[in-house]
Amino acid sequence: MNETSKIPETHPRATSLKIRERLIEGFKEGYVTLAGLIAHGRGEALDYIIGETSTPQALVATRVAAAMMLLAKHPVVSVNGNLVALAPEETATFAEVTDSKIEVNLFYRTQEREVAIEKVLKQAGASEVLGVAEAASATIPELGSERRRVDPRGILIADTVLLPMEDGDRTEALRKMGKTVIAVDLNPLSRTSKAANITVVDNVVRAMPNLVLESRKLKTEPKSKLQKIIKEFNNEKNLTDCLNYIGTRIARLEKEGLCLEFDKEV
Repeated sequence: MNETSKIPETHPRATSLKIRERLIEGFKEGYVTLAGLIAHGRGEALDYIIGETSTPQALVATRVAAAMMLLAKHPVVSVNGNLVALAPEETATFAEVTDSKIEVNLFYRTQEREVAIEKVLKQAGASEVLGVAEAASATIPELGSERRRVDPRGILIADTVLLPMEDGDRTEALRKMGKTVIAVDLNPLSRTSKAANITVVDNVVRAMPNLVLESRKLKTEPKSKLQKIIKEFNNEKNLTDCLNYIGTRIARLEKEGLCLEFDKEV
């Protein structure tokens, strides 16, 4: 029996606790880092503020992101340990539907982590995983971290990159290279959110299934419709609308005499 199965369905924070356990399991298996656990804690707090739901703004951005990936000539989904722990099947499916490459890209890069991530993704249905070991032989200019190492068959030649993680430095560097960047980031004020072409302010556990759903809906649509969806989107306005949504929600909760108490069960 794993720890997730011990969480009662009646627990008011059951979903959140199960997500934590999946990350802990990923840490035990060697592909999630301690820093990744800390990053999730920050994301969990932000998710609680937006109500642990895909907001109208997130759903709009998700639709645009799916259209962008479907139109791209060389789309790539960049993955790290947290994403693989939380949405491996959805990541593999989204890549298949949009004909995208999947590439491992890590800040705390080790070959052991890369191989472990590759294994999980292939078990989840991915046909190919780039960026593992010596395959990450190219570099992104202006980046000093291990994230600079990329696969010449993947991110290096990509025209569109999906980054389901907060990564300001890499987002800015990829934009300077002329690439379209789609970010999934729970912080609408981050450098990642502001620098990306399209920002989905959502949790990856919802964003990836939503991306699969939208890409399937749009896959058979004419290119003209996809282009129209993208043309009508303004990322800066969407982020502003997201902040207004958060402000309105907090004001309503305050008016109703409620408060945002974070889960006390650790």
